Amino acid sequence: MSVNDRFGAFLPTTTIFEIEDIQNISINSPEFKDFLIRLRQSVNNLSLMVNIKETAIYDPTEIVSGKVWFPDPALTSKTPKKPIQRQGFRKVIDFGSLPNTGTKSVAHGITFPSPDTYQAIEIYGTATDPTSSTNIPLPYASPVLANNIELRVDATNIIITTGSDRTSFTKSSVVFEFIKE
Repeated sequence: MSVNDRFGAFLPTTTIFEIEDIQNISINSPEFKDFLIRLRQSVNNLSLMVNIKETAIYDPTEIVSGKVWFPDPALTSKTPKKPIQRQGFRKVIDFGSLPNTGTKSVAHGITFPSPDTYQAIEIYGTATDPTSSTNIPLPYASPVLANNIELRVDATNIIITTGSDRTSFTKSSVVFEFIKE
């Protein structure tokens, strides 16, 4: 990995083609062939960079997030399934009101062929009490044990457990990001 690879996907912002040079190129000249090659390379670089950028879309339908994860370490060039980079997916679940000192489950609607065919990447969210204009992160950690809020995901549900009455938080959403194996 080069030093530049560690800072993300960026394209140069300098001008690649001078308009005057393009206007003066003859279609049958070697310069025109060179121009076409540089143009193709520029379009290809643009496509590669756009395809590896993270998608900033948070939607209630499952989408490709743009996050790319390393190959499954259990796979090698000798296993039937070859090691390839794994695509990340994202889905936002409208969770509604938080529970009153208990557990609430909301189906996430993602179908996995078996429990070992996915890996969670991130699980996070927010809850809003519109009356007091208070917002808290999910999960929520508090020095007061009863105020903690647990957030977890199983094969079919988003599950939130509260240690105190949190029903005033009537608006909440959870972002579930995962890899399909």
